[in-house]
Amino acid sequence: MPLNVAIVGCGLIGSKRAQSLAGARLAVCCDLDAARAQALAAAHPDAEPASDWRRTAARPGIDIVVVATAHDMLAPIAAEAARSGKHVLIEKPGARRAGELDAVADAARDSGALVRIGFNHRYHRAFRKAREIFDSGAIGAPLFIRARYGHGGRPGYEREWRADAAVSGGGELVDQGVHLVDLARWFLGDFARVQGRTPTFFWNMPVEDNAFLLLETAAGQVAFLHAGWTEWKNLFSFEICGRTGKLEISGLGGSYGTERLTLYKMLPEMGPPETTAWEFPMVDDSWGAEFADFLEDLRLGRQPCPGIADAQAALRIAEQVYRENAA
Repeated sequence: MPLNVAIVGCGLIGSKRAQSLAGARLAVCCDLDAARAQALAAAHPDAEPASDWRRTAARPGIDIVVVATAHDMLAPIAAEAARSGKHVLIEKPGARRAGELDAVADAARDSGALVRIGFNHRYHRAFRKAREIFDSGAIGAPLFIRARYGHGGRPGYEREWRADAAVSGGGELVDQGVHLVDLARWFLGDFARVQGRTPTFFWNMPVEDNAFLLLETAAGQVAFLHAGWTEWKNLFSFEICGRTGKLEISGLGGSYGTERLTLYKMLPEMGPPETTAWEFPMVDDSWGAEFADFLEDLRLGRQPCPGIADAQAALRIAEQVYRENAA
């Protein structure tokens, strides 16, 4: 029998999740906006609309709760679901601050629930292939990462919930920037030294519209990351430089351009490298691949990765940068 899923938060991301359940059954669509819950449920004949997230989180017969709300409600809803013994997928960044996830971890430990954080970028086809090549040792020991990610916003962006720090926890750093931090940690491990700047260049808002990070591991590997809401042409670029080669991922599909992975392999005589490229023009399947992996976590009883500890590590980096910039 397929597992039953409740989605809390029926906006754009909740809708993407509803379409990518990898064989699980959508049973409940919950949103404070009843019309949104009804609209999503109407598109999925087996689903019922709901507007009370507490009842949904504790509802009998639900196996998995997907939390796709604004950031201020991610951790409270996840904690309630885990307390009720539901497995939980929380959209990134998982919370506004790392400490908010402590209650989720405690609830999951007490009930045996498994919790995954929705860093779906790890599951883009280019990243899945890049990870395979990286793990094979084809580019040698990693030296540094250079990454850029951004878009240009839209009219009225400064009035959306992302511009309200009390709701979002911050600006672009905890929006798109946290994806870059998670990906950099995935390849290089934990960062011992953190520096960054969080200016607001364009948008009339109290949170940052750009974030520039310089992160360094204890072994001296460096990640230089830039996320911005002032990229007037949507951009994604992620480079992993190793001692004997480089991996370059560009595009995420759609307005970010065709997803591509290029492997540059150093030759013994150096000079122009041997170059191999892959293109992934098909529809983004990262959401479904990620959820399928979560279902496998549940089947095997294994701790999900990325999990709570990964989200907390990324959020602590953001918090350190915010503290530095507030000083």
